[in-house]
Amino acid sequence: AASAFTGVPSSVSRSTLKHHNSAVSELFATTGETDGSISRREALQVASAAAVLATSTVVNADDEGAGGKLVEFTVNNLDGEEGKTGTFVVKTRPDWAPIGEERFVALAESSFFDGCRAFRVLPGFIVQFGINGDPAVQSKWRSSSLKDDPVKVSNSRGTVVFATAGPGTRTTQLFVNLGNNSFLDKQGFSPLGEVVEGMDVVERFYSGYGEGAPSGRGPNQGLIQKQGNSYLEASYPKLSYFSKVVAK
Repeated sequence: AASAFTGVPSSVSRSTLKHHNSAVSELFATTGETDGSISRREALQVASAAAVLATSTVVNADDEGAGGKLVEFTVNNLDGEEGKTGTFVVKTRPDWAPIGEERFVALAESSFFDGCRAFRVLPGFIVQFGINGDPAVQSKWRSSSLKDDPVKVSNSRGTVVFATAGPGTRTTQLFVNLGNNSFLDKQGFSPLGEVVEGMDVVERFYSGYGEGAPSGRGPNQGLIQKQGNSYLEASYPKLSYFSKVVAK
């Protein structure tokens, strides 16, 4: 079983730990009407509460599994350049996280992800996306929060996971793990599938804007919720985005 990331392991420097703590706090997606993210202290308190979800034995995400769907993402603006495109494919795993997997497939089948920007890209850590470019569409999902899935597999590289604002608050925001982030396992982040083709494409999402506001100079989640792609296209034009997402 994978262990939680607690304290400062000998293999991890204090500067790396500081980065992880700050980055994890930002995985708690903004869901309220305000334009700010919750504070790091609040996020870590929520993480402690969410830890009770990780009661199942965590296993490696390398078994074949049965069922699920293939969801193909066509990406534009790779490396921040218009015209550079590529695809990656996610295999969903209802045996890992049935509630989250069902929502992910429903979003894909309703074309929710089409036009969505990957608004937070931290190399070696995560790619985060899932706020619709039309605020009217996004608002319809804001109150449709999900019950949590127990964490059954580790947050290994390539796994796809819902972001959260705390227990029972998953809606539409997701992230792809760019590294083996097992320290997320006991904080309630439950993988629902994994990238099975095109991980090299995922690694080329534009990351030049860095961490999101207020911690960095990247996009503000609250403003994305309120203004949609008009805000992102004007202020962050190099963001990679999904031109088409198809569930097969």
